[in-house]
Amino acid sequence: MQSLALRAPNFILKECMRSVKALEYVKKRWFLFGLLLVCMITLIDESETVASLGKWCKGQGGGNAVIFLIFFASGLILNNEQISKGLGDLQGTALALVLIFVIAPIVAYALNALPMDREARIGLFLVAVTPTTMTSGVVMTGAAGGNMAHALLITVLANGMSLLTIPLSLSVLLGIGGEGGAVSIEKGKMMVQIGFLVLVPLVIGMMLRPKRPGLVGRLRKGIPVFTQSMILAIVWMGLSGARAAVLSGGGRTFQVVVFAFLFHALLLVVAFVLVKLLRIGVGRRESVIFMGGQKTLPLSVLLQTTLFPEYGLALAFCVIHHFVHLMMDGYLVHRLGR
Repeated sequence: MQSLALRAPNFILKECMRSVKALEYVKKRWFLFGLLLVCMITLIDESETVASLGKWCKGQGGGNAVIFLIFFASGLILNNEQISKGLGDLQGTALALVLIFVIAPIVAYALNALPMDREARIGLFLVAVTPTTMTSGVVMTGAAGGNMAHALLITVLANGMSLLTIPLSLSVLLGIGGEGGAVSIEKGKMMVQIGFLVLVPLVIGMMLRPKRPGLVGRLRKGIPVFTQSMILAIVWMGLSGARAAVLSGGGRTFQVVVFAFLFHALLLVVAFVLVKLLRIGVGRRESVIFMGGQKTLPLSVLLQTTLFPEYGLALAFCVIHHFVHLMMDGYLVHRLGR
């Protein structure tokens, strides 16, 4: 009995330590858990109350408002001086942009040759034409020991260029995939919409960036959490409208996971081969690999809900790909950081 009494405090201490570690694990990956929770609640709710509220918010222009806020908030914490410093690596910048706007659509075209569900193919094309992420890629670049200033520069350039590239690239891919007749893409209108929802708020945010170092520091801690929360909101609104289609997906959802993995894996392979061939070494390669391979979720969801709202599996591809590339790149951060 005395032996058990002595062991009890040690057992309690170990359990407490395990609980703390579990909480830290969830805290570090709260966005992934949040995505999972939002998807589960929206899909499992048989009364469809959650989905109905999401569709109402989307109908009131909630999706566009959220995207505007995401890019405005991102502009507030973009460091103009760091971006200027990133201008020195012209080779790395050019390579990252080629990966984003040339290699990614080519990889999507190559995967199109494999047997694939029509809705999954559309989701693949939507992801392939979007620019790089605004937050996670920059953070992962820094965590792996890369140049965050260069990553910021690539982010700004890629999201600005997407104004012109998305309508053109998407039209080409949809035509190649046989989906060109599924929807009429008004390139001029799409350019204006992307410019208003991405470029305009980004520039406004950069112009209104506060000068006080203390306030800037607090914003840099809080805004990534805010933008990721907004991404959860736009996924919820998009998934609410596509709930029925996603639930009826069945085995096709597994196909989406496989193709999302293949797409990002191929992009990473090409990125590693190119940085090796061009002799872009440690300290420079990280920004090229992460920014060249990652894709922004809000824009792909915007394109899906605007052009293909009836294709729920296309939305599932956008969300699942985001899960997949965050997990794969999270492992890469550990490997490259070593």
